[in-house]
Amino acid sequence: MIRSRQLAAIMFTDIVGYTALMGSDEQKTFEILDKNRAIHKPIIAEYNGRWIKELGDGVMASFNNVSDAVHAAIKIQETCNRANDYQLSIGIHAAEVVFENDDVFGNGVNIAARIQAAAPAGGIFISEEVYHNIANNKKIKALFVKEQNLKNVSKAIRLYQVLYAGGEIVQAEVLEAPTKEKSIAVLPFVNMSSDPEQEYFSDGISEEIINMLAQVQELKVIGRTSSFAFKGQNINLKVIGEQLNVTHILEGSVRKAGNKLRVTAQLIEVSHGFHLYSEKFDRELEDIFAIQDEISEAILNATKIKLFGEPKETIGEAYSDNVKAYELYLKGRYHVHKFTPDGSLKAIEFFDAAIAIDANYALAYAGLTFCYTTLKDLNWLASDQAIPLARQAAHKALQLDDKIAEGHMAVGRILLHQDWKITEALKAYEKALALSPNSSDAHVQTGMCLVLLGQYDKALEHARKAETLDPFSILNLWFLTVVFYMSSDFAKTRANGERILELEPDIFSGHMWVGLALLSEKKFREAIPALQSMVKQNPGPHSLCFLGVAYGLSGNRAKAREIIEEMREYEFVEETGNYFLGIVYMILGDSDTAFHYLERAVEHHEGQVLWIQFFILMHFPELEKDHRTEDLLRKMGIPKIKLRSTA
Repeated sequence: MIRSRQLAAIMFTDIVGYTALMGSDEQKTFEILDKNRAIHKPIIAEYNGRWIKELGDGVMASFNNVSDAVHAAIKIQETCNRANDYQLSIGIHAAEVVFENDDVFGNGVNIAARIQAAAPAGGIFISEEVYHNIANNKKIKALFVKEQNLKNVSKAIRLYQVLYAGGEIVQAEVLEAPTKEKSIAVLPFVNMSSDPEQEYFSDGISEEIINMLAQVQELKVIGRTSSFAFKGQNINLKVIGEQLNVTHILEGSVRKAGNKLRVTAQLIEVSHGFHLYSEKFDRELEDIFAIQDEISEAILNATKIKLFGEPKETIGEAYSDNVKAYELYLKGRYHVHKFTPDGSLKAIEFFDAAIAIDANYALAYAGLTFCYTTLKDLNWLASDQAIPLARQAAHKALQLDDKIAEGHMAVGRILLHQDWKITEALKAYEKALALSPNSSDAHVQTGMCLVLLGQYDKALEHARKAETLDPFSILNLWFLTVVFYMSSDFAKTRANGERILELEPDIFSGHMWVGLALLSEKKFREAIPALQSMVKQNPGPHSLCFLGVAYGLSGNRAKAREIIEEMREYEFVEETGNYFLGIVYMILGDSDTAFHYLERAVEHHEGQVLWIQFFILMHFPELEKDHRTEDLLRKMGIPKIKLRSTA
């Protein structure tokens, strides 16, 4: 008996009206069954699927990834429609299932079958798990249909319909979507200027409107990255609204010519496509701050949202009065979002240039803190260069303006990741959330603090909130997955890693989370390919150490030692990579050398050593009470906690 447990997309198809057809024309029904097999088998194979079995007039198949399953379902429906002999209903669900010999078992199989039963003739219904995995796939479109209780399924399932040529859309008046909280996504304003270099300017206006709206307590505001995921795409606003799960969308354009500026804005109610508000602003460039303020106020009035946040006049206090400094700041933000070494260094140049013009520009100082800590944490800049500059910028931002979330965030980042003052960092992030309740980054960092204090349930609440606020942000997914991983939710950790890879196959963090989840599930050899891909995309001690851990846990000690030697070749490893060396030595059983490097990591205040307690509890629980472990935690000021029980 061969048995394995793995994540899979399960697809069920069924011939509509087969029983009645069998009663009226038995010979024809057998011919249809033959045709059905002839349609299904080559398409399932084409999309790397596995034919599991026939269930009367239905077919069950599995796929290694969700996109292949959905593409196969679309092609099956299109082929069936062209044949025009019968209709199919199809259901797809993604879950961890058990493969045993030539069959598949588990609750995920039952859910997929029930979803198929709920689908209409000619329709493809998918679960929310499937929808989240294909939401950013430009070749697949899906709309929310309803939330329904399915037979033998413990909780209600949110159902989505896959759209394809020739498929009839289920009407909203028949299947009504649940009422959503008042929410908005600000799409990137279109640059109508003749100069493509002005792109940063139109992006910047959109981003600043997002930031101002995010201060409203009663309004859910989607984060910048997720809203900008639709930039340049001609997608129906209803589809965008469904994918971002919002009730309203703001779109607009910016035309800048010389010192003249024209901004247009339209507020659309997603469910009906109604324009609730449309306005054109013609201004001199010097009025840019008043324009942003005016647009935000008009949007709030148009949607009649009662404000419970900061008084109106506090919005926008963080911005410079100097137009040139503001433009430089926008350029810096543009490069920050690239999240590359060159992008961070270029952003620093623009922030410094903005500060040279306006020495009291608090937001620019906060931006510097993020850049320098990023460069340090990913071994792009030596710690002794990055951290003093990051610390100085953070405290300057807060000193200049303590009414903006970014200043408290900058100080919190230093307190948590550099000083390990968890309780103080938590207070800083709570202040940031009070000022900007829609900040996904503030929710993530708050979650990290709570995890380190052993408050797992509260930490997960913040991680889930961050996920809803910016579901298309790779950086957001990357960091919030820390909370799920440290809370021992390895299924979610792996799912998030796979989600990152679907959004951006060339970023290393997706492979990292898939690999770490597999390691924690004791699937050591399965983790190695994922972590090899991580190293290929982000070579350096940070990536190599996880591959070394995988080799060591899988029993390949020689390869683990080779990894150590490879890590030593990097320039900053003796300053920022001691933690990475230490945990590979620990995997090799050389605890004396391991603790030597871990002590050096503490001396150098390396950010990753913050998580050493979790690594020991996960892989070396016998070292939990070792005096050297206790000494490390005492020096860092980290409280002793237990792993979260997942029973």
